Amino acid sequence: MSLMTTIGRRVLALAGLALVAGILAAAPAQAWQARVKPVAVASTPSSKLDTVEILTSRGRAKFTVELAVTRAEQARGLMFRKALAPDRGMLFPYKPPQRAAFWMKNTLIPLDILYIAPDGRVLSIARNAVPHDETPIPSGGVVGGVLEIPGGRAAQLGILPGDRVLNKIFPKG
Repeated sequence: MSLMTTIGRRVLALAGLALVAGILAAAPAQAWQARVKPVAVASTPSSKLDTVEILTSRGRAKFTVELAVTRAEQARGLMFRKALAPDRGMLFPYKPPQRAAFWMKNTLIPLDILYIAPDGRVLSIARNAVPHDETPIPSGGVVGGVLEIPGGRAAQLGILPGDRVLNKIFPKG
């Protein structure tokens, strides 16, 4: 009888451990979902809007952009957005100018990332940056700002390094 009781206790203990392990295994997923919800709510467009024009060899390209000015806005960027209109974007101004590197963590849509030199000229372009890719994409030099637009738009509009960005943040040229 004591052998049955020992075996019974071990079976009961193992069943209890399996139950606890199942609860703990589900907990990280639930915790992750809880962390995502506030970010998804905060991923709506910013109320700080501006206009950016880019002078290309084909003419002017105009975008209505959200300004990512605070550290939190810059860290969030366009993460969790499911769409971005062809004439929209996000501008990240840097004061003082600095080197920059962007990644696509938690970004659901492809983006063109335009690194803008302090004088307002496009320094470099990362075209069709891949959603969710966590590989840093460096600016290639000191920038006064970064402009993110829908993936493929830079090529469609003929935007190239050296083109002038016109905006209140950059000098008019």
